[in-house]
Amino acid sequence: MCAMGADGLRDQDVSPEAMEQALERSQAHLRSILAAVPEAMIVTDAAGLIRSFGAAAETMFGYAEDEVLGRNVRILMPSPHREQHDAYLARYMRTGEARIIGIGRVVEAQKKDGSLFPIELVVGDARVGDEHIFTGFIRDISRRKADAARIRELQEELAHFGRLSAMGMLASTLAHEMTQPLTAITNYVEAAREMMRNPDPAQNEMVGMALEQTVQQAARAAQIVRKMRDFVRKGEIERRLEPLDDLIKDARLLAMVGAETRAVQARVDLDPAARTAFVDRIQIQQVLLNLIRNAVEAMKSGERRELGITTVLLPNAMVEVRVSDTGSGISAEMVEHIFEPFHSTKPSGMGIGLSISKMIIEGHGGEISVLPNEGQGTIIRFTLPATPPGERLDG
Repeated sequence: MCAMGADGLRDQDVSPEAMEQALERSQAHLRSILAAVPEAMIVTDAAGLIRSFGAAAETMFGYAEDEVLGRNVRILMPSPHREQHDAYLARYMRTGEARIIGIGRVVEAQKKDGSLFPIELVVGDARVGDEHIFTGFIRDISRRKADAARIRELQEELAHFGRLSAMGMLASTLAHEMTQPLTAITNYVEAAREMMRNPDPAQNEMVGMALEQTVQQAARAAQIVRKMRDFVRKGEIERRLEPLDDLIKDARLLAMVGAETRAVQARVDLDPAARTAFVDRIQIQQVLLNLIRNAVEAMKSGERRELGITTVLLPNAMVEVRVSDTGSGISAEMVEHIFEPFHSTKPSGMGIGLSISKMIIEGHGGEISVLPNEGQGTIIRFTLPATPPGERLDG
């Protein structure tokens, strides 16, 4: 009888042709796997020579597989890693000391055109007979790093603008509230000084000196307030046509950072006709950021958490933006004061955010208002000019 092989075939059936066909099928299967793997996959031997280069790796690095097969994998590395790779691999083979193999890390890679990009690299080590085979899985994290950098940039810009806006609102409030009493103090003190100058020269001299100091200090306070108000009034904004969907995307991205948003379902419905708005980008991002954060905060303790952001082009060449939530809503009494400084629906809020938002929207020639959300929650709507003054939408 014929003996049975380990693969279930009779020895007499295991011909060289059958073995070659099985090997080809195995290689074809491997190629199909490599082609389907979403991350770049590169297989190298113990000398660092490339044995396999997946389709995703071809797209990522710009090389065709036949350009790199048999070449050292260091061609995909920038200096100084390129020069250090062989020594690192030899040390690992000699001592087993791993710095990337089996650990993974974020490094830089180099494309065929010489450009560098950040990757997340994980390398596995396997032994096939007496041979070491290394399989590297590579993920391009350029987009992730770009998003992180964008978030940091937006945070810095909006934090700076937020501080200026808060200072501007406080300065305007102080200027309005303090100018009249300071002017009255100055007038009354000057009159008193004149009336008390004659009756008793000795007393008049002391009273006059005291009143003189009072007048100077009151005038100085009025001057400080006036300078703050002038600074706010002269602070010009840079308006230009901005893509509204990008403004909303950036504000939403930033508003969700650090917020308890896992259970928040966001629905964004943008009108294709409302592509642009003639605005100061940073100021409108500040408004959107404030409204989105308020909406998320309002739903913090609710079971239903649905955030809505919609835009629509109005007949008067204005764009309407709505930010809605399914929170507990706002009382009718609070609605009357919601945009006034120092009125807040939050226990620890200062009531500055919405008042600043109102100032910004009205400064752009728009309007802002609050509405009840159908069923549950609140809607804040505001309008912005879709085009510069005097321009038609159809250009």
